[in-house]
Amino acid sequence: MAQHRDAPRRNWTVKGLLEWTTQYFAEKGLGAPRLDAEVLLAHVLGKDRLYLYLNLERPVTPSERADYRAAVLRRARREPIALITGEKEFWSFSFAVAPGVLIPRPDTEALVERVIEKMAGLARPRFLEIGVGSGAISISLLRENQHALGVGTDISTAALHLARQNAMRAGVSSRLDLVACDLFSALRPGRYFHIVCSNPPYIPTRDISALEPEISSFEPIAALDGGKDGLSVIRRIARAASEFLAPGGFIALEVGDHQAQDVAGILEQYSGCRETMVYKDLAGKDRVVMGSV
Repeated sequence: MAQHRDAPRRNWTVKGLLEWTTQYFAEKGLGAPRLDAEVLLAHVLGKDRLYLYLNLERPVTPSERADYRAAVLRRARREPIALITGEKEFWSFSFAVAPGVLIPRPDTEALVERVIEKMAGLARPRFLEIGVGSGAISISLLRENQHALGVGTDISTAALHLARQNAMRAGVSSRLDLVACDLFSALRPGRYFHIVCSNPPYIPTRDISALEPEISSFEPIAALDGGKDGLSVIRRIARAASEFLAPGGFIALEVGDHQAQDVAGILEQYSGCRETMVYKDLAGKDRVVMGSV
């Protein structure tokens, strides 16, 4: 490896590469240098991380080192691990990811959890996801509820292609319709859905440049930028959602830090929600706002 060219040959083992790469990543300021080194080496070897620890003295071949070097250099430039490996685990399923489509994040599992709870009491729940992206939310909901039917919209053709690919991998493509449009624009109003859900863009425009490079330089800005106060897309969703919800239906939205109370007010004002609830993610932050119509 170019950055390890001074390392003695005895270090071209799993253990040696991990040690050198961990140091290299730490010098580059990465937050989890050992974990990143392990994930990338496991990916290159086609194994899991446990394999690395059971085979620390395994020699790494020249071709494997070349592939690993390329992956390490990409990560050193702050490219997200998920884009390098092409995979991201979400809700116990490995989703394909690709440039130009928002990478699923653990925070969003809080939204999935709450929607699953709301679907549980319905015989054949129907949901609409606005901004389907990679399909992580919709596909997770369909995998959890075998009777559910979903529609996902997105303005990005790349996102729709990836969501379709992931739905086929998960075996739920027959229950997920994907529609190319901006929010609701291609849908005919009607009380079709029990739930409208979304992880919308909610970062204020001024804050995007200050995000870590993995986000600001590699994630699609359209999936992040929520306008001046971060709530412009949420307002648009709230204005239209009630036209598509069955009586007693729910709107469920992921929100950013310190936005929950404002979003609850928006749902009450624009969607006529009679009751709104705020739920926390695993980090204890207000992450999901739900309202019933």
